[in-house]
Amino acid sequence: MAELHTIYLDRPVPLGFDDIFAGVATPVGPEPDALVGADAALAGASVWDAARIESARQLKVISRTGIGYDTVDLDAATKAGIVVCNAPESPTISTAEHTMALLLHATKHLSANQARLATNAGNYYAANEGIELAGKTLGIVGHGRIGTRVARAAAALDMEVIAHDPYISADSIATPLVPLVELFERSHVISMHCPLTEETRGMIDTEAFAAMRDGVAFVNAARGGIVDQEALIAALDSGKVAAAGLDVTVPEPLPVSHPLQGRPNVMITPHIASATDLGRRRMYTHAVANAMTVLRGERPRDCVNPAVYH
Repeated sequence: MAELHTIYLDRPVPLGFDDIFAGVATPVGPEPDALVGADAALAGASVWDAARIESARQLKVISRTGIGYDTVDLDAATKAGIVVCNAPESPTISTAEHTMALLLHATKHLSANQARLATNAGNYYAANEGIELAGKTLGIVGHGRIGTRVARAAAALDMEVIAHDPYISADSIATPLVPLVELFERSHVISMHCPLTEETRGMIDTEAFAAMRDGVAFVNAARGGIVDQEALIAALDSGKVAAAGLDVTVPEPLPVSHPLQGRPNVMITPHIASATDLGRRRMYTHAVANAMTVLRGERPRDCVNPAVYH
């Protein structure tokens, strides 16, 4: 029997996931030394910079266990002849569900009500600032797989849904596409679902918040770097943003002392939207399948640095 390929994992194999690798590949890591002789790597949330890539002399593929690949230096990987893949469909359901949880938490002001109850503040009914979502407008920035599923969930709540996405055509989706400024002006709730690129980095800044409706609820389960956090803090302090739900921040995890922490109108989770029972298993299964495709000498469907084949 031929010796199995080795796949480096930058975090331990999740409990109960041994069957994904059984008879397919030998998982190694997450100790850094194990990377040196690995044929493939499954990349979680850790950074894969040029130095790390250069140290992995036997590596043929870096396979992300999620959709984003901003933590991987694509130029360095391509230069080294390493294929980089992602698993774009794997986190969709879990991340969309988590987005709706953050959206409902923010618009119903659950943390603020819990805090009042914990301190025996009284006057609970009158103090509640939650809004009814039926008839309100949700603006989705980035109408890919996750944004599409969030739109469907919001429509089930009788919300009006609009979207901004410069990379899709209006006739390809049911959701109306509008300019970004119009989305800011019309939306009672804004939910971010675009990737982190040089174009989107810091796109939600002071000017963007100023263009939004007063008292908007803001949700981000995409990437923390999309948002200028100082601008978000100022918008929360002024009341421009009434509440926020964040699964992603800069840095991650967010320090306890950070000024976004401890606010009754802000719910922060530590970038775990996709880490559900089935979501996590789909991501590892998809990532391993991509890695093995490359190791068989075949071209994977989900290659994000196609220049490596030129």
